[in-house]
This record gives sequence, C-alpha cells and structure tokens, in this order.
Amino acid sequence: MLETSVHSNSKLKNKLNMSIIYLPIGRKTFDLEAGEKYRAESEAWLTEMCEKVISPSEILTSVEELEQFLSEIHSNDIDVIIYQSVTFADAEFIAKTIEKLPQQVIVWSVREPSVGGRLRLNSLTGGNSTCHTLKVHNRSYRFVFGNPTESALQKRIYRYLKTEEVVKKLAQLTIGVVGDHPPGFYFSSTDEKELEERTGVHIQNIDLLEAFKKCAELPKEEWLQAVERAEKQVIGLNRSDETVIKFAQFYTYIKNIIENEGINALAVRCWPEFFNELGAAACSTLSQFTEDGVVSSCESDIHGSISMFILQEFGGSAPYLGDLVHLNEENNSVTFWHCGAGAYSLANPKTGATAGVHPNRKLGFTMEFGLKAGAVTIARLSKNEEGYRMLIMKGEALDTPQQFAGTSVEVRLPKNASETLYHLMEDGVEPHYAIVYADIEEQLIDLSKRLGIETIVYA
Repeated sequence: MLETSVHSNSKLKNKLNMSIIYLPIGRKTFDLEAGEKYRAESEAWLTEMCEKVISPSEILTSVEELEQFLSEIHSNDIDVIIYQSVTFADAEFIAKTIEKLPQQVIVWSVREPSVGGRLRLNSLTGGNSTCHTLKVHNRSYRFVFGNPTESALQKRIYRYLKTEEVVKKLAQLTIGVVGDHPPGFYFSSTDEKELEERTGVHIQNIDLLEAFKKCAELPKEEWLQAVERAEKQVIGLNRSDETVIKFAQFYTYIKNIIENEGINALAVRCWPEFFNELGAAACSTLSQFTEDGVVSSCESDIHGSISMFILQEFGGSAPYLGDLVHLNEENNSVTFWHCGAGAYSLANPKTGATAGVHPNRKLGFTMEFGLKAGAVTIARLSKNEEGYRMLIMKGEALDTPQQFAGTSVEVRLPKNASETLYHLMEDGVEPHYAIVYADIEEQLIDLSKRLGIETIVYA
C-alpha cells in the first residue's frame, strides 16, 4: 500500500509559502532503480524549498496507484502540481491527474542516467506526451528539463513556483482605495470586475473625509506610536509639529482599518483634500506604510499600487513609485521623482531620509532625499484599450545628489535613454513607474505569461 508523505519546513530564509503536490510517475518496464534516485533527490530538494510538499513514498507506476494516492488528497490544500515523468508513461496518468486537480502543472523531465545501450528512462518523451495532453485539454502548464541537483533547473523551478506564490498573493490582495483619484487622473482608476478577473485583486473603498474626521478623535497614547516609529528612521522629525501629529493620527486610523479588514496595499488620494481639509501632506503616511510592507501609491493609483506590490514580492524590498520627469542624454539617464513620498530605507545612506515640506504646498511632513545607488527594475502593470500589459525596464540608479525637492532618483538605462523615452510616449504609458532594487525582469515576464498579459521590455 502506498504511503503519503507530507513534508513541512518553516526554517529556511527563502522558503516559498507554497503547498505543492509532487507526483513522480513511471513504468516498471524502465530502470526504476535509477528513477528512484531522481525521485528521492527531487523530493528532498522540493522539501527544502517549499513550506509543504505532499508526495507518495515511491514512484507511482500504475494509474490505479495514482488514483489511490489522489483519493487521499484535498484539492484545496494544493497550490501547484509538480508532475515528474521519472520514466516514460502514457497520457492516462496526466489525464487522471487533471481530472482530479485544477491547479497549475509543472511538467518535469529528467536526463537519461547514461547514453549508450538501453534507453533506461525515456523521461523526455514522457514529458513531451504529458505537455501535448495538457495543451489538448487547454490546461495551463510549464515544462522543465534537468536533474534535481542541477542549479539551472533549480533556479527555473524556483522562478516558476515564486510566480505561483505571487499569483496566489494577488488573488488574496485587497487594496484599500482611500478616496477617488484627483480630477483628470484617469489612469489611476480601474475596472474592478476586469481587474479581479485578470489578476484576482479586490478593491475596498475607504472614505477619505470620514478618515480625516475620525483620526482626530484618536487618543494620544494610540497615535504616538506612529511618531516613535518614524523617529527610528527619519532625520529631523519634530514630534511637536502639527503636521507630524496629523500624520500620526491619520496613519494610525488607516492602520487600524488595514489590520481589521485584511487590507494589504493602499492607493490614496493625496491632494487637494490632505492640504485643504487635514492640513498636512499624505507623503509621510505613504512612506511609512511602504517601508513597513504595505505598499502605498499616491493619487489613488490602483495599478501603481499593484505594480509596487508585485515588485515588492519579487524583489524582497520596499519599492518606489515616481513620475518620469527628466532626461539627461549625456548620462544616458532618466530621473524619477515624486513630491515627498518614498520608503525610508530607499534614501541614499549619505543623507538618510530627512523630514521636509511639500515643494508646492509648503506643508509637512514629507520625505526629502535622493534615492540610493544600485541595480533596479522599473515596471508597471499598465492598462489600455486593448487590455493589460506589463512594462519592464532595467537600469542602474546612480549615486548622484538629489535633483529635485521631494524624492528622486537618476537611473542610467542600458539602451539609448532618449529612444526609450520616445517609445514610452508612443506606447501611451501611464506617468507612474514602480521601481525596486533587484533584477527581476525574468520573474515579471514569467508572471505576465502566467496571467496572460502582454509584456513590453524597453531596456
């Protein structure tokens, strides 16, 4: 009788929060001794990488064994199917699998253990047959080839599983939209039904004016924590400044909603009401939330917030959202800027994150700094009349002085910056760009393919 193994591992730093089912498939007419070595190595590596791995204790060599194993599995407990053609096996195996399980499939073929003489596994043909069957059944899948100890194979599977983790998180993502977008900022809005159908993202509206009113009623002992949190990273913060107090009150009120309602990201209408009604800038609120993992876009830019969320998940650090405001042909660079929002840790360490006032409204408190240097990926989940698309650029954030009041970063592009600028304008890209300090181009391309949206790589 087959045994079901459930492996859990919560100690690894980069472990994926995924529950996978690993199905090693083979036939007894092939070299199962060599196949068992691959199975054991595969299971061990998958267990190291994922939170939970459900697998049989040996290779499944008949459809009856597969059916018995699957009968013990609850579909809701699984995020991804890893279907390994340890040896050749006909399509009845994969047909039975997808009849039972609706999840994304990763088809895995291994190398022949030797060349010359008997074809011991014929795994590649098994994978070929499996992929054909999945395509005929219109099932989403990916294919990988290589042995479980190969680094290239491990990186590819990790990338695919990381994409599935992000897809899962997008389906669980609720964006708190605090006020409608400002007049004329049409790109900040979304079609909620289409957004949910394509990405799984949910929208929850929060009344901005009600938030202003109720945040002022919070007791000092509750909102003072927000000031103390900011003081840990913000230079020159005056806790007695009225705008700092208003920041703390509003931040705390929204934080309570986030925790009570399960909100994971924000899109905030930052003007004109923040200045005219609250008497403070929204920039500091957005900065602190983003620093602490709740990505927050200004001007109620919903797709901007989603873009930041995706970059945070793949890049593993706080993202930035800015306008493209300047071109320097001599440096082959462009500058991204915003009037005072930026996660504290993005500041150039030479200056740190400094408290300031809004460059136009002269109200605090905002961030004043140039961003740190390093390799970056620039991206946006974009929307036009044809549907969604993912826009991607890579670059190098330069160690240059702050160029404009607020927060800004100069980025050297690998391709001609002037030509890139013209391409962006010709493609009608929205004027908010998300940036993260990591090279995640391949991950973004894979995510786009998984979501069924167009990818445009500019640089």
